[in-house]
Amino acid sequence: MNYDWSWRVFLDMSPDGVHTFLETLAMGAGWTLALSLSTWVLAMALGSLLAVFRTCTSRALRAAGTLYVELFRNCPLLVQMFLWYFVVPEVVPKPLGLAIKQMPQPWGQFVPALLCLTLYGASRVCEQIRAGIQSLPRGQFQAGTALGLSQPQVYRHIILPEAYRIVIAPLTSEFMGTIKYSSVALTIGLLELTGQARAMQEFSFHIFEAFSAATLVYLVINGIVVLSLRGLEKRYAVPGLIAGKH
Repeated sequence: MNYDWSWRVFLDMSPDGVHTFLETLAMGAGWTLALSLSTWVLAMALGSLLAVFRTCTSRALRAAGTLYVELFRNCPLLVQMFLWYFVVPEVVPKPLGLAIKQMPQPWGQFVPALLCLTLYGASRVCEQIRAGIQSLPRGQFQAGTALGLSQPQVYRHIILPEAYRIVIAPLTSEFMGTIKYSSVALTIGLLELTGQARAMQEFSFHIFEAFSAATLVYLVINGIVVLSLRGLEKRYAVPGLIAGKH
C-alpha cells in the first residue's frame, strides 16, 4: 500500500478556517480532560454513597444500591449514551426537554455525556469501594458505634477513609478507564480527542497521522495519571493488606 505520510498535515488549516489540525487536537484533548475529570469527581461521590448503601444495615438501601449497580453496570455504555442524548429529552416534561435541546454546542453534547459517564462510572466505583469496605474488620464499625458515633459518622470518619486507602490501585485503573471510555461521547457529536482525530482524518485523509497523534496524547494523559496516583498510593495505601487478615 502506497500511503503518503506527511506529519506537516498538523499545521494545515482545519475546516473551521480558524485553527490548525494540531490546535483542534489540543482542543479535543481539553474536552477529554474536562469530561473525564468532571465524570470522575461526580462518580466518586455517587459511587461512595452507593457503596455505603450496599454495605449498611438497611435492607431498603441495600436493595436500592444493588438495583442501581445491576442496572447501569449491565447495560452497554453506548446504549446509555444514546438514551441520554436522544430519548431523555423526549420523555421529560416538555419545557425541560426543550431546554436540553436548545443548549448551545458543545454543552448540548457535553452535559448528556457527563450524566451518562457519571452514572455508569458510579456503578463501577461503587463495587470497588464496597470491596474495600467489606475487607475491613467488623470490629472497626463496632468500635465507632461504641464511641457514640452514628452510622453515617462511622462511615464518614472511619470506614470510607480506610476503604479508600485499600482501593487506590483499582481506582487508578478505573480513572484511566474513564479517560478511555470518554471517547464514546463522539457518537453524540462531542468533539473530544477521538472525535477531533476522526474529523481530521475525514478532511485530510491522513488517518494514520491523526490517530497516531490521538494515541500518543492518550498515553501521555494516562501516564501522568498513573505516576500521580502511584505516588498517592505509596503515601497512603495500606501495604500488604489482605482482606480478612487483621
